[in-house]
Amino acid sequence: MEWLEASTENCPVQRTLDVVGEKWTLLILRDAVNGVRRFDDFHRHIGLSEAVLSDRLRKLVSADILKTAPYQEAGSRSRNEYRLTRKGWDLWPVLMALSQWGEAYALGAEGPVLDVRHTDCDAPVRVVVECSAEHATLTPREITARLGSGAHPRS
Repeated sequence: MEWLEASTENCPVQRTLDVVGEKWTLLILRDAVNGVRRFDDFHRHIGLSEAVLSDRLRKLVSADILKTAPYQEAGSRSRNEYRLTRKGWDLWPVLMALSQWGEAYALGAEGPVLDVRHTDCDAPVRVVVECSAEHATLTPREITARLGSGAHPRS
């Protein structure tokens, strides 16, 4: 069976995009990675409607990418903060890869809004693909993609 003959119902890219593939969802995750926790701060920083933000946050909590934690400011009612779970933090390399691509191909002359560097040596951080045996950075020419155990013919 070839790739074009295989069903993509069980494709991990497709399944991931079902959860986090909307622009606003990725921007919420970008802000969460950078320390934003509160609804009003997400709303103000990203600039999307309260209804859309509520919907996206609800979906991210339901998918166990964010979790809620109650807080209360003096004189106000109790509200929830949104914090990344382990599953949410595991999306950090995806966000870094999108940022890296954007810096290379979609950025204006003013430069990036965030300069991400390694704390120990101050070198810029970059996302790379490597094999599980930790060989050096791989290129598409150095990989072989085979249909996996979940592949079945398109219907």
